[in-house]
Amino acid sequence: MSLRERLEARQRSLTLVADVVDTPAQNSRAYVETKSQVHQAVLGRLDLEALESLSPERLKEELRLLVERLLIEENLVLNAGERRNLVRDIQYEMLGLGPLEPLLEDPTVSDILVNTASRVYVERRGRLELTDIRFDDNDHLLKIIDKIVSRVGRRIDESSPMVDARLADGSRVNAVIPPLAIDGPILSIRRFSARPLMVQDLIAHRSMSEEMAQFLGGLSQGKINILISGGTGSGKTTLLNLLSGFIATDERIVTIEDAAELQLQQPHVVRLETRPPNIEGRGEVSQRALVRNALRMRPDRIILGETRGSEALDMLQAMNTGHEGSMTTIHANTARDALARLESMIAMAGVDLPAKAARSQVASAVGVIVQSNRLSDGTRKLTSIHEITGMEGDVITMQEIFSFRQTGVGKDGSVQGYFTASGVRPRLWERLQTRGIALPESLFEPVRRQV
Repeated sequence: MSLRERLEARQRSLTLVADVVDTPAQNSRAYVETKSQVHQAVLGRLDLEALESLSPERLKEELRLLVERLLIEENLVLNAGERRNLVRDIQYEMLGLGPLEPLLEDPTVSDILVNTASRVYVERRGRLELTDIRFDDNDHLLKIIDKIVSRVGRRIDESSPMVDARLADGSRVNAVIPPLAIDGPILSIRRFSARPLMVQDLIAHRSMSEEMAQFLGGLSQGKINILISGGTGSGKTTLLNLLSGFIATDERIVTIEDAAELQLQQPHVVRLETRPPNIEGRGEVSQRALVRNALRMRPDRIILGETRGSEALDMLQAMNTGHEGSMTTIHANTARDALARLESMIAMAGVDLPAKAARSQVASAVGVIVQSNRLSDGTRKLTSIHEITGMEGDVITMQEIFSFRQTGVGKDGSVQGYFTASGVRPRLWERLQTRGIALPESLFEPVRRQV
């Protein structure tokens, strides 16, 4: 059967619609099969080697012309809306990530969660929504996943069914495929804005107060070691990016991540990324190995994307041996929980270190713990800033400098509360003064900032 005959057979069952982009017909089996046939015909017509020399804009235009020429040659009757949909979808398949492209172009989408080919969720403004985006089938979804991971030198197959990767814009990607994913491939994309959020953006979004922002800026400029704590999706990486923006342009920064996602704006940044083992189980490069190597690279500061294992000990030692102003994040619900997790991670390093010695290491290395939480209405806020003040016996002592106090929930479900200082002047204040960071004492007065 010729291409035209196959397309006409599909066309007879395809409901024609006027001009909308996402339509029931577009998600129907008939449309999917029609698109697949046209896609294969386009591939047969293209000179892939010649196309490699074209710019993305030119290639997109060539694809449009080729699809329209193919439809004319086969004398297929399609209305304007269907032609636009078909051209657009073929362009997405050839140049991008297929059905995910409209979501990646939507600035309001912060997370894309693909639960097999037939169910795609997104997060907008802290709320999950089911979309009408669909993949042709699980094999189609698997091809998109393979396209993502292959671009960054990773692989995913039955022998290695889980992978962490990233998109070109730095968005974090996690994929799990069968046999681990029982119902079909699972894809999670944590998106990052093309323009990194600035301090004023977080203040405008009521994620922090102006006093908090001024204090954090002083800490970063004054080379205070900072630990950012929070749960999944609470804004830890966003805050880490923001704090790094206060670092002077003449400092050498080394970043270490599992999947590179930090968007530092300084000119002197060295980015390191871990490597998973190959198919023989060899060649793995862990975060701990990269932290150790970073110490030989003459860094002024080390920024560790997330501390989750034995690298915690090496990071703390780096903070204690001249690499002041270093930063990292950790998964924890409170500042006290973050300290407990750090202690347990030190034990994972395989060093026979007494509990008191481990806590002393933490107390001397970390200057401030910044807690970021995702609240019940989906908003993200800095809920506390604690200063580490030392040790009393076997216990690490802290004092809260700033906090967010929740007072209730509005009729629309929004969290109500206020930011305030505790009224305690931090011990770090004098240290910052000697380093030329002039923070007024009035900054720490307990003034309520309603949100």
